[in-house]
Amino acid sequence: MHSWYVAVNGQQHGPFDQQQIQQALKAGQYNLDTLVWRESFGEWTAIAKVPELQQSSTAMVPPPPSSSTQRAHEIEYEILGNEMQYVEIELDPQESAVAEAGAMMYMSDAIQMKTVFGDGSHSSEQGGFMDKMLGAGKRLITGESLFTTVFTFNGQGKGKVAFSSPYPGKIIPLDLKDYGGKLICQKDAFLCAAKGVSLGIAFQKKIGTALFGGEGFIMQKLEGDGLTFVHAGGTIVEKELAAGETLRVDTGCLVALTQTVNYNIEFVGGVKSAIFGGEGFFFATLTGPGHVWLQSLPFSRLAGKIHEAAPQNNAGFSTKGEGSVLGGLGDLFQR
Repeated sequence: MHSWYVAVNGQQHGPFDQQQIQQALKAGQYNLDTLVWRESFGEWTAIAKVPELQQSSTAMVPPPPSSSTQRAHEIEYEILGNEMQYVEIELDPQESAVAEAGAMMYMSDAIQMKTVFGDGSHSSEQGGFMDKMLGAGKRLITGESLFTTVFTFNGQGKGKVAFSSPYPGKIIPLDLKDYGGKLICQKDAFLCAAKGVSLGIAFQKKIGTALFGGEGFIMQKLEGDGLTFVHAGGTIVEKELAAGETLRVDTGCLVALTQTVNYNIEFVGGVKSAIFGGEGFFFATLTGPGHVWLQSLPFSRLAGKIHEAAPQNNAGFSTKGEGSVLGGLGDLFQR
């Protein structure tokens, strides 16, 4: 008999046996989207994809949502490029994609571009003026623009629109249906999405995370059932954390995590290590179950290196130490 574990609101529960899981399904405590795990599972899986848990409960549990109930537009895409990538999205007639202002690279002739308040999701469109202002305010708090741009194809056949990454790195395609309808990501990671994906605020509950998390008190929350694209710097690393497994990372290297992962901040330890180690005073602890995405080159680190190499006064660019065997001594002969 297998021991089962259940993830609810980011917390792991269990172990349970198969009968307990099925009874909880009948009682409505869990549904087909609830994530479960047992030994031999590679990752956390929705109950809808585990036939053995539904053998005696399918009559009591509503069927999984069909594609006809999907709210977000269904789009096709292709990611092109290496260091500086862009994503090309293919749209059917009246389909739309939503992107950050200024992210568009090119688009077909029959695509109409419209700037809207907030995230362009169905909820923001259907609400009144205050709902739209609230949606725009959420984006402003998370570090994004007050506006997003909606690209709608009004022609025949197929239309294409492309969005480019803002700095060297990778574009990560994520289907929210595969992650329980919600992902948490760093506040400047969002690039574009199918229309219908909602962009909101994810508050960190612990004050330590709020003050020292590197990503600030607020992170982005992507919700819905469609495709979304996030951008990260350098090389992307994916980790699947088992229940109770902990990974410690540099706070700036965290890109995104599923809602079942617990995110906290820890002090490095010794004062000497914090001051002279070059890694800062705090790092992030990520505790499974769930999936996390990391980046090897946070933009803050890239910007810091550029700032160090840039001239620090108004004397113009310096060639100190570059292209000369004399190095800094070469400046003596230039005066």
